[in-house]
Amino acid sequence: MNEPLAQRMRPKTLAEVCGQQHLLAPGRVFRRTIESGKIPNMIFYGPSGTGKTTVARIIAENSGMTLHKLNGTSCGTGDIKAVLKDIGTLAGAGGILLYLDEIQYLNKKQQQSLLECIEDGSVTLIASTTENPYFYIYNALLSRCTVFEFKALTAADVKQGVQNALKKLSETEDISVTMDEDACEYLAESAGGDLRKALGCLDFAVTAAPAGEQGRHIDLDMIRQVTRRTAMRYDRDGDDHYDIVSAYQKSMRGSDPDAALHYLARLLEAGDLPSACRRLMVCACEDVGLAYPQIIPIVKAAVDAANMVGLPEARLPLADAVILVATSPKSNSAHDAINAAIADVQAGRTGPIPRQLQNKHFDGEDALVKGQNYKYAHDFEHHWVDQQYLPDALKGTKYYTFGDNRTEQAARAYWAKIKGEDKV
Repeated sequence: MNEPLAQRMRPKTLAEVCGQQHLLAPGRVFRRTIESGKIPNMIFYGPSGTGKTTVARIIAENSGMTLHKLNGTSCGTGDIKAVLKDIGTLAGAGGILLYLDEIQYLNKKQQQSLLECIEDGSVTLIASTTENPYFYIYNALLSRCTVFEFKALTAADVKQGVQNALKKLSETEDISVTMDEDACEYLAESAGGDLRKALGCLDFAVTAAPAGEQGRHIDLDMIRQVTRRTAMRYDRDGDDHYDIVSAYQKSMRGSDPDAALHYLARLLEAGDLPSACRRLMVCACEDVGLAYPQIIPIVKAAVDAANMVGLPEARLPLADAVILVATSPKSNSAHDAINAAIADVQAGRTGPIPRQLQNKHFDGEDALVKGQNYKYAHDFEHHWVDQQYLPDALKGTKYYTFGDNRTEQAARAYWAKIKGEDKV
């Protein structure tokens, strides 16, 4: 069997694991707990290729317990029941450790089947997931486990992992394997924090490298050929997607065009044109808003153009619009105003519509005041008349506050003059 390089080079001890020093550094609570030999129920959460499976296997293989390995993508209720049958038998005398990879793929009933044995300690669970466990794992199971987050590896972590792999290859193969420093750095940068991905690319390069008198040598050109478009870590339904679109909008809101363009580029490289357009429109309305109200049709036109021409040309109108949004004055006054109004409606603070605004012209016998008595604003000077528009229960309520930008302040001054508020 042609075993992948990432599998062959998998670390055997915690000290050999690259990255995750917030968990694995000597003296950290996680490492001290593992080294104590008393293994608690744990869930490892983080991106792929960051060491979750490796750490779980190291713990399991050194626990002294009977180890069972299952994968949520392929196991069923029958597989889980087969593991639980070892409880109380000679096979499980030293304890049972269940390593469950990709636990998010188990349904609620399958996860619930583990509750009792985890609660009484007859089975110790170590599970791993690339998805946020607070969204995908049953709460009762989650409350019985401690969640540890595995973070994306830095380029330095990946480089160390690649160098370790090269050393092991040279020790285990019949021929020396070397790599140029610039090639190693390029591979580490292009992996996007995923060591497994980097080792997969390295495996290709090692296989393709010609065997010379000095062994196999890998240069930068070879690495560039096998790492094209591998640096993107993106899942349209996962945390990476939401992190990128969040950073994209927050960069525009924060008036940083360079950061906004960076995240736009990541969305477009992933082919996610809909998210790039949607968040751009939201930001124009929510974060620029009334400070530059003309921006809304401008951005809408750019989004329409992007969708019409498609990728890769869509990058051009979107870049124009992103820079415009990022460099425009900002106001979220309309955002705050509508949220406050919705909050009142949701809380039941409404009340009957004032009689003068109702769309009816007949008063019942019990009406205290006959007639609609609506005042048509255009019949009055400056097209405005003092009149109650809000229901009685909300009379005097203020949802909208003028922003401090030039456009809204001009409107504030205009209406203050019309309504005589500037004389108060």
